[in-house]
Formats: sequence, C-alpha cells, structure tokens
Amino acid sequence: MSDLNLTIRTTRVMKAPRHKVFRAWTDAALLAQWWGPNGFTNTIQVFEPQPGGAWRLTMQGPDGATYPNESRFIEVVPDQRVVFEHLRPMHPFRAEVHFTDAPGGTHIDWRMIHPNKEEHDRVIGFVPQANEENLDRLEGVLERMAVP
Repeated sequence: MSDLNLTIRTTRVMKAPRHKVFRAWTDAALLAQWWGPNGFTNTIQVFEPQPGGAWRLTMQGPDGATYPNESRFIEVVPDQRVVFEHLRPMHPFRAEVHFTDAPGGTHIDWRMIHPNKEEHDRVIGFVPQANEENLDRLEGVLERMAVP
C-alpha cells in the first residue's frame, strides 16, 4: 500500500504572506490560539520548532475533557515547511506542512501520513473536518496579527 492511501491532505490559500503564515505555525503563543477544532483551547508546555525539538501540549475540548499530545519536530525550514511526528497518546502520524506563494497569499499543503491502514481508517471520519476547522481558526489569527 502506498503512503498516498494512508494520507489525509488538507489544502488552503491564506490571505497572508508566507512569513506570517509560517510564524503562526512556529510561534507557540500564536499556535495556541488556533490549534485544534472549534471549541478547543491549548496549553503548550514545550514548543521547540527545530529538528529534534519537542512539542508537548494539552488540548481541552469544549466538554472539558483534556487531551495531552506529544510530538517531535523533524524538519523546520523557515517560510517553507514544518514536519513533525505526532507520537502519542492518540493517533500517531507524520505531518508535513508546506507553504508556497499563491495569488493573494500563501498556499498551505498539510499532509498527515499514518503508519498503517488501521490507524488511517480510525481517524478518517473526523480528521478532515477537524483540519478544516484548524485552518478556519488560523485565518482568524492571521487577520488579527499586527505584523504585515
């Protein structure tokens, strides 16, 4: 089975320059404002966006449930891409997020690659919508950012 069959892909053009979009993905204070589906909040314990760096956060759902997450950054190329592995405790995946210039802003190509068919099939019912909500929330943060 190819990796394509294990990938959930979300794309969008943001009305902001690449450096601004990249900053929203790599600045913990900004990322905490938009990461997760609608109604979620985040507490980031560790955020080291560099190869080998840790990312630990706790997401809190609208129902009050908490979801600790642990990831490791694999690659961070300013204004171009962020690659990380989501390690635990739920749905392991490798995320590859690419930023390219697009008419009117920045194209985001976000791929979540799952380690096996069972894991992919377990999350395919909710992850695409959750990722769209993530990007909706990111658009709001980009609109409020003071930096041009």
